[in-house]
Amino acid sequence: SLDRAQGSSEITMRVYKEVIAAFSIGPLMFAQGMLVRKYAAELPEATGPRAGVVGEGKPLRVLVLGDSSAAGVGVDTQDEAIAGQLAAQLADHFQVTWELLAKTGATTKSHTQALIEQVEGKFDAAMICLGVNDVTHGVNLKVWLKQQAKLLDILEEKFGVQQIYVSGVPPVKYFPLLPQPLRWFLGRRADRFDHWLEELLATRQNCHHIPIAFPHDTSLMASDGYHPKAGVYQEWAGWVAERIKDSRDWFK
Repeated sequence: SLDRAQGSSEITMRVYKEVIAAFSIGPLMFAQGMLVRKYAAELPEATGPRAGVVGEGKPLRVLVLGDSSAAGVGVDTQDEAIAGQLAAQLADHFQVTWELLAKTGATTKSHTQALIEQVEGKFDAAMICLGVNDVTHGVNLKVWLKQQAKLLDILEEKFGVQQIYVSGVPPVKYFPLLPQPLRWFLGRRADRFDHWLEELLATRQNCHHIPIAFPHDTSLMASDGYHPKAGVYQEWAGWVAERIKDSRDWFK
């Protein structure tokens, strides 16, 4: 269609501009990236069970997928992290059987393969927290959108997921860990990825974009300047929990 062609052309132009910017300040950003990787604090993933059953009521099977944010980096236990918070906030309405597949450094491609290899069974709903590593690893935008679509297809076709809640790409432009101009460049990429992710999800009836709408406040960040604290995870999970509760008649 004309709209799709125009969208593809816009993506191409934005990618072209991104390449020009990367070329002009690439050596500086490369050096900054190496220093960040060398000296940044490496916080562990949250400890605790990555599956469980909580609550009473109609059964609801929930799968949470993602990178270090889904793994709970920045907090001590899974009870404080996204999956634990999501299950707890749904437990007053449902008997929630939940499972978490998360790994620090995961990209959309690597995590799709992990999903196929490591997860079994059927789920009613899924929450996805992926994208920031694709941004920082230089994955091409068009390639990433295809990878996202493939992941959504697999969740629907292989795992029977009826509703998928996809977190937006985090606002990298506000991460205090990253120096300028690296933060500016990756922030622009993250915003662009998030925009086109929202466009992709809008074409799929059972998929929902969950914007990461936290205020620009460094006190909400963990000590590494890159991951959130428990309060952010609680609110983040709450956005999805409320969407599920508001539309709880959709699942069988």
